[in-house]
Parts: sequence; C-alpha cells; structure tokens
Amino acid sequence: MSDAETQYDRRRARKRWRAFAVFVGVAAAELGLALLLGQVKGRAPEISGAQPRPFEVVLYDPPPPISLEPPAPETGGGAPAAPSRIHTPPPPKQVRPVELPAPPRPAPEPAPVVGVAPSSSPEPGFGQGGAGTGSGSGVGSGSGPGSGATGPRLITSPTLAQIRANHPRQARSRYGRVELSCRIRLDSRLEACRVVSEDPSGVGFGAGGLAVSSYFRFQPATENGRPVEGQPVTVGIDFGIPPRR
Repeated sequence: MSDAETQYDRRRARKRWRAFAVFVGVAAAELGLALLLGQVKGRAPEISGAQPRPFEVVLYDPPPPISLEPPAPETGGGAPAAPSRIHTPPPPKQVRPVELPAPPRPAPEPAPVVGVAPSSSPEPGFGQGGAGTGSGSGVGSGSGPGSGATGPRLITSPTLAQIRANHPRQARSRYGRVELSCRIRLDSRLEACRVVSEDPSGVGFGAGGLAVSSYFRFQPATENGRPVEGQPVTVGIDFGIPPRR
C-alpha cells in the first residue's frame, strides 16, 4: 500500500472513533438525567388512615304553611243560610227643566182716533188726535235723493296665467308694459279700450293688453247715490318682471 492510502484509512478510523465517542457521551448524559429525575420525584405518597365515620340523615315532612285566612265554618246541622239579595241603586232622579215664564204681551195699541168734537162750539177745542208729515225708519232697498260721489273701485284683476297666455310670442323673453284707457260699464266690465302707451312698441304688447282688458272688473263710480255708466279709467299691464333700476 502507498502512503496516501495509509493516511486516508487512518482519517476514516479517526472519524468513526469520534462519532462513537459522541454517541456514548449522549447516551450517558440521558441515562444520568433519567436517574436524577427519578430520585427527585420519588414515589407517590400512600394515603393511610381510618375510614370516615358514617353519619345519619333523618328525613321528615315539612309543616304546612300558615294561612292568614279565617278557618272555614264547619258543615253540620243548623238552619240553612238565608238567600242572598242583590241591592240595586235607585235610578237617578230626572231633573225637570225649569220653566221660564213667558214674556208679558204688550197691550194692543189703540186705533188712531181722528180729532172730531162731539158737538159744535164757537170756541176752539182740543182734538184727541191728528195726522201730519213726519220722519220714520224702515228696511228695504230703493233709491232716493242724496248727495256725494264715489270713484270707481277695482274688484278683480287678471291673473298671472292669463297675462302669460297673451304675452306676444315674438317677445317671450322680453319685458313689456301697456297702459290702456277704458270706460266702465254698469256690469263692471271695461269697454272702448285704447292703447295709451306701449313699451316696447311694435312687438305685439298693445294687442296683448287689449286682450287682457276683458278680465278686469270695476265697481262703477256713483253720483248722488246712483252708478255712473261710462266712467273713464286707465289701467296698466306688465308682461314679465320689470327690470331693476
């Protein structure tokens, strides 16, 4: 054998001895640890002593509960109990309405007597009655003499929807104002209306204002207590919202 092979065999033998020595050391350490734990724990203590003395248990029924109600009467001889009676309260008394005395009737007025003397006498006498002109009160409708005058009063004006319905189509997005001069009829309507002013002009606001005038209602003016027909009045109509100034 060569020297190299001899050295290789020696290295392998050393490695085997080292592994064996490590194994033996680990086994010895585990065995020593097991012996040490056995000595520390020891054996389980044995329970010694006499058995416990038995004791007696006496069972008995509990006493009945104490009742606060009086004891029931004993059944037996004697007279039978009287039948029970139901007492109903008397009906309430009806209160009679108090009669109010009728108001006294006034005595009938005597018939008017015209002042006529029973016999002719040259001296003047006192008549028993007479008739003449005077003033009184009454209820009713009618016309009579009076003085004073009142002006016309607006009763109904056109609604916003009625004004929008007559807004000129070619000026839907524009604001316009029209002033009309009309006359008031006795039935509160307007007639003979004409355009006094139109702004802006030429786009149809005048015609729209004349159409809207039919929705106005006025109470006619009065003179001496009687309505006046044909009283002139001027009305203004705004189409849209007026611009701010």
